[in-house]
Amino acid sequence: MALNDHFIYSPPQQPLSKIYEDEDIIIIDKPAGLLSVMGRLPEHQDSAYLRILAEYPAAKVTHRLDMATSGLLMFAKHRTAEVAISKLFQARQIEKQYIAWVQGQIAAQGQVDVPLLTDWDNRPKQRVDFALGKHALTLFRLQHYDAVADISRVQLTPMTGRSHQLRVHMQYIGHPIMGDKLYHPNAKAGHFTRMALHAYQLTFSHPITGQALQVEAQTPF
Repeated sequence: MALNDHFIYSPPQQPLSKIYEDEDIIIIDKPAGLLSVMGRLPEHQDSAYLRILAEYPAAKVTHRLDMATSGLLMFAKHRTAEVAISKLFQARQIEKQYIAWVQGQIAAQGQVDVPLLTDWDNRPKQRVDFALGKHALTLFRLQHYDAVADISRVQLTPMTGRSHQLRVHMQYIGHPIMGDKLYHPNAKAGHFTRMALHAYQLTFSHPITGQALQVEAQTPF
């Protein structure tokens, strides 16, 4: 996420929760409100990566989560693991599953297949652009509909890794993610004090050993 100079950053200060660790990789449960990597300004340095570096000076970033998104974030402990994980991501051999609460009653299941492009005039926002956008595909499955609040709990599976993909795709089909300050027309609607998007599961073959792994982090909402 790009940050502007007027953004007041006050990340949560609790220690990082480690979900999985071996000699090659470490996977944490990043809290909402913490940057994945350091920002440009000095006051935006505190991040999951900076905290990981304090303990593992050779650690490398493998992917990112938006600041407002919580959940599983993986780091490589050394260069060999970083290269191997990068190849897995490029080959789309790491399956990411998210849980979200969205506005309205969403269909039982479906997909959103619309291309995305950076909205340069409104950065860091992204937008749907059928002419210039990059291919983006999201699968969704309804878990529960709360008729009283008119919100749906949904499992989201990004088949591509575009910036803000899940957030823009849900908005595009008329079901913006609750608490999303960038894409929900009324971000304060409902009882959520944060954006209701959590990366709860990673499924992949270990980049070094080839062992099948499925790592989960409990959804906090």
